[in-house]
Order: sequence, then C-alpha cells, then structure tokens
Amino acid sequence: MKILNGSEIAGYIKERQAKQVRALRQSWKIIPHLAIVQMGEHHVINKYAKLKSAYGEDILIEVDVIDTTAADIVEKIEKLNEDENVHGIIVQLPLADKVLTEKALAAVAPEKDIDGLGGKSAYIPATVSAIDWLLSGYNIELTGKKIAIIGKGKLVGAPLAKLWRSAGLDVTICDTKTPDLSAEIKASDVIVTATGVPGLIKSDMLRSDAVVVDAGTASLNGKIVGDLADDVRSRQDLIMTPITGGVGPLTVSALFDNVITAAQRIANKKGQQDIKHDAISVK
Repeated sequence: MKILNGSEIAGYIKERQAKQVRALRQSWKIIPHLAIVQMGEHHVINKYAKLKSAYGEDILIEVDVIDTTAADIVEKIEKLNEDENVHGIIVQLPLADKVLTEKALAAVAPEKDIDGLGGKSAYIPATVSAIDWLLSGYNIELTGKKIAIIGKGKLVGAPLAKLWRSAGLDVTICDTKTPDLSAEIKASDVIVTATGVPGLIKSDMLRSDAVVVDAGTASLNGKIVGDLADDVRSRQDLIMTPITGGVGPLTVSALFDNVITAAQRIANKKGQQDIKHDAISVK
C-alpha cells in the first residue's frame, strides 16, 4: 500500500509561507490576519479552529476566533469586511441551519472569502486545492484516467469537478443516490470521496491499484471519521490517504496560502501607489 501523506507536503509549504509572511511584515509592514467566525460549542468545530490558530501562530499570521449567534453572524461578518486589518474571513462549518449557512457565506466579501465558498470568491476552496496538491505532490497522473468524485457538495465535490473538468480530465461526479454507485467506483482509477457518510466506500467497490482520497469528515462515537470502511484500510494494493494526515493538513495550508495571497494583494496596491507617488514627485 502506498500512503498519500499530506503532512509531509504541508511541512514544505509551511516553510515557504513563513518566509512570505516575514517579507510582508518586514518590507510592507503588513500583518496577515485571519478571522474565523463560529457558532456554538462542538468538538469537531473547536478542533479545526484550534488547528488553524496553531498553524497561523507558527507562520506569524494573526488568527482571531470569533464566537457568535444566529442572530448576529451576518452583522459580525459585515464588520469584519470593513476592517482593513482583516485579510481573510472564514465561517467555520457546519452550521445547523442550511439557510443561515448560505446567508453567512454570501455575506463574506469576495476579496476576503479565502474559503472560496461564497459564490463570488476570488479563491479556489481550500480542500480542493489540498486534493490537487496532494496528488501532484505524489506524481499521481490524472490525464487519461477515469476519475470518480463521490459527493456533490460546494465544499469539495462540485468545485473539484469544475477544476478538473476545466483541465480536460475525465470526471464523473456521484453521490449516495447514484444508481449502482458501486459499479461506478469500481470502474474508476481515481476516487475522491467527500460525502461525510462513515464507511460508505467498501473494499469490494475498489479495483486493484486504485487511488483513493478520503476527504469526508463526520463525527461517529466522539471520533472524527472519513468515508472509507475499515476493510479498505487492510488492502495492500491501493494508493490512499491515511486515516489522519491526508487531505486535512494540506487544506489548512491552502487556506493560509489564500490569506497570504489576500495580504500580498494589499502590498501590491501599496507598491503601485508608491510608484504613482514617485512619478508625481518627479514631475
């Protein structure tokens, strides 16, 4: 079995990001700043918020976790939109109310929507970038391969299918309602699953030498689990992500890459303003 270890790749990315943040701080006096807006106490949500806070601290990006309520979440986001010192905003999902989720995501200004979920964001969703980086980092060739994406959500499935189809790849997107899902998966060389249904993908669905990326997350008996059944993990003829340390670490890396990009755009504007000022002075 070959393991697709996202933690190893994330380590290299983190070093590069730390250098970029130092340059922004030293050359432009810009301190990249991420705001995480969350509702309620849930161990999965809290875990991800803590992971992001720790990552930001490591590379000197400021991270604020802002607790709010359903009544105040949109107003909180709008205030963060107006704060020039905040470069990126994410709404920590999931929220219990689907309608509120859509309102909250839509409220984030496109230039600060570093999760890429608001519909008009300038950024690719972090998990999508993470999956793309992971496969590229392990030299997994996608051209000419039959790819199945399980899950049509806006966080992973839909944007990943769009990205890969735009690159000319052969992508079929399925979900738990797809007729004969098992046959569709069995016919595929590369499977990315992101349904949040524990144990959905079973060993007998997968062909030998398949590449399997588990990007599903759910809480089961107090543990965070993916979409792969236990019997898949015993296979020695697959290339797959581990139980932990696969897509997750790279998702955090991709998220902070977008924060750095947002801050860099501010630096670029400053640079352009300085050039204009110098030109006026010369005249």
